[in-house]
Amino acid sequence: MSVAAESTDIRPFRIEVPENQLTELRRRIEATRWPSKELVTDRSQGVQLATLQALARYWMTEYDWRRCEARLDALPQFTTEIDGVDIHFVHVRSQHENALPLIMTHGWPGSVVELLETVGPLTDPTAHGGSPEDAFHLVLPSLPGYGFSGEPTGLGWGNGRIASAWAELMNRLDYPRYVAQGGDVGAAVTDAMGRQAPAGLLGIHVSLLAGAIGIKDHLPKETGPERAAMDALNVFTTDGFGYFLEQSTRPQTIGYSLLDSPIGLAAWMLDHDTDSYYKISSAFLDGHPAGNLTREHIIDNIMMYWLTGTGASAARWYWEFGREIAGGQAPPPVRVPVGFTSFPGEIWAAPRSWVETVYPDPAYFNEVDRGGHFAAWEEPDLFSAEMRAAFAPLR
Repeated sequence: MSVAAESTDIRPFRIEVPENQLTELRRRIEATRWPSKELVTDRSQGVQLATLQALARYWMTEYDWRRCEARLDALPQFTTEIDGVDIHFVHVRSQHENALPLIMTHGWPGSVVELLETVGPLTDPTAHGGSPEDAFHLVLPSLPGYGFSGEPTGLGWGNGRIASAWAELMNRLDYPRYVAQGGDVGAAVTDAMGRQAPAGLLGIHVSLLAGAIGIKDHLPKETGPERAAMDALNVFTTDGFGYFLEQSTRPQTIGYSLLDSPIGLAAWMLDHDTDSYYKISSAFLDGHPAGNLTREHIIDNIMMYWLTGTGASAARWYWEFGREIAGGQAPPPVRVPVGFTSFPGEIWAAPRSWVETVYPDPAYFNEVDRGGHFAAWEEPDLFSAEMRAAFAPLR
């Protein structure tokens, strides 16, 4: 077999974390140097001390990584080298013959963990209130530099390059027709796929209007929903922008802390957006999770960064994205049908007029009554129903 042929191989993958890594993790949590309590009663100074200490207690005394490891290892996992980077992905084929292939991309501070609750509803709809015609073959890749994917060793792994890699991945899996979905970073990558329109891509769905950041001054703001969305976007770009600014300008600097302190990593990941922060805080302080955003699953997701040491490499996507924004060049139009679901707890819940500004004449738009930034995680059944509805005309 030639070297070129070997480089395109799809290899089975299993997670087997040595016990000494888990022992060292617990030692580091126990040795945490805690700051004094914040001087406010909300999150305006950052992640609150009580939340992090409750998280640390659970992580130290109750959490069991082996349950997550077994859950992931029970699913078909693979790696394949694309453009010099090993890409890790979960690939679950539906039992239904005419299932539509769907590649879904997670974001930051997420991982494939945030999408696992949708595997059953999407691949086996008959067991979740759907019909065989609703079935998907599901591909869940880990972004380059995230989780169990390899770290890029050179520059240029922005949205366009990842989008091209995903098209190659679907080609290697022998899917001549497929659709794509993404939120957060995944929304930006999926948007790029729609603009590249590789052969076989039938349509896309996104749940975050990432393009709104670059055209904020040109978005409608006359109606109540438009003003509310603009207020939320302004809050994000002034008060909630800290992690974004640091990662888009100095990912290496924050990376030292993220790889050295598990509690520092947890705090950085929790300090993302107001809605999900308070939902996560409630899970640890009050025992009231939002849907499947449970204590266990929250730590599962943090572990995907800690065990793989990818705090810095994941942050580098923002550095690439920051340079794309600074370039100021208008992207090419999207050349496939676009679906969009507006979840009320999203960082900014985009109204239809905003979606139409970025994606003229969207093929599907819906505003739902629950769910936030981690919609697939919080509300997997609702999220799966949205995927069925958005992609039904493309089957």
